[in-house]
Amino acid sequence: MLDTSLVRLDDVPVRERFDFWWEAVARSVVSVDAVSEQASDFWAEMRMVDLGVARLSRVRCVPFEARRTAGMIRRSDPGLYQLSLTVRGRSGIRQMRRESTLGPTDLMLYDTSRPFQAWTTPARRGGAGRGRNVNDGLILQFPHDALGLPPASVERLLAVPIQGRHGVGGLLRTMLWQLVSRFDGPTPADTVRVSGIVLDLVTAVLAHELEADTAPVLRDADQVMILRMQAFIEERLDDPALTPANVAAAHHVSLRQLHKLFASQGLTVCGWIRRRRLERCRRDLSDPLLDAMPIRAVAARWGFPSDSHFNRVFRSTFGEPPASFRRRTRAPSPN
Repeated sequence: MLDTSLVRLDDVPVRERFDFWWEAVARSVVSVDAVSEQASDFWAEMRMVDLGVARLSRVRCVPFEARRTAGMIRRSDPGLYQLSLTVRGRSGIRQMRRESTLGPTDLMLYDTSRPFQAWTTPARRGGAGRGRNVNDGLILQFPHDALGLPPASVERLLAVPIQGRHGVGGLLRTMLWQLVSRFDGPTPADTVRVSGIVLDLVTAVLAHELEADTAPVLRDADQVMILRMQAFIEERLDDPALTPANVAAAHHVSLRQLHKLFASQGLTVCGWIRRRRLERCRRDLSDPLLDAMPIRAVAARWGFPSDSHFNRVFRSTFGEPPASFRRRTRAPSPN
């Protein structure tokens, strides 16, 4: 079964509910300072689904305003992106000198490592929350390095509305809703695979926004070229012959220009290839169906022919050796 948890306020004394709720948000999402006109008679509910690398939450709540400050980030910075999907009501985000308001089916990405202000406005009466003006939305949170896009490109989409009714955005919206409402009885292996699919789909949605001709966030040919190179690399991660020289030749640029383009995103070509290969190795090591494949075979499959080198870079990147990671992902979940 999916590892889920539920935060409700029904058994909490009314005068304690507002503080109790935001303490729960700090533990499960990130810490914020919040205010609400209904703080004295507060109502909210949050169901969280643990997808391993990512966590998905459905939050139903009366209107509020929340602010994450630079001081809070200095005290605790988990390094997460959060993708917000509005289901009912309206919500807004202010970050990076951008401010946008979302309606039902709209998506928006923001960064918990940067100050932001978020708010919801009343929905029509009715539905959950004892007939109150309750907003309904989903929040998908995941590490910065879980996306197959350079951080500088992702930054261009922070606090920018993304259409979630049709196209690839619609696919992501539908999948997230299914996960919190109808995805029953998955095995641990299902959860691992679904997590990978969700993050790949998030990457696809963001890449689509960056590549769109009408998108105001993409203003020069260098950005388009970087995205094409990223896609080229993703498709060939299992090719042992993949090198910066191959990437440069395939895109008719010099090796010097290739390195310069990646440096403009705060990246190196070799570092990017290594990181994406490590992500594929981690995904394979999480999959119970691949338990018969030795770790060295998984490593070689994704371009790491040396056992010692693979063990060293995996541990340096993820904080534990690959064998320990594989064992931990097989441990039964506590009841």
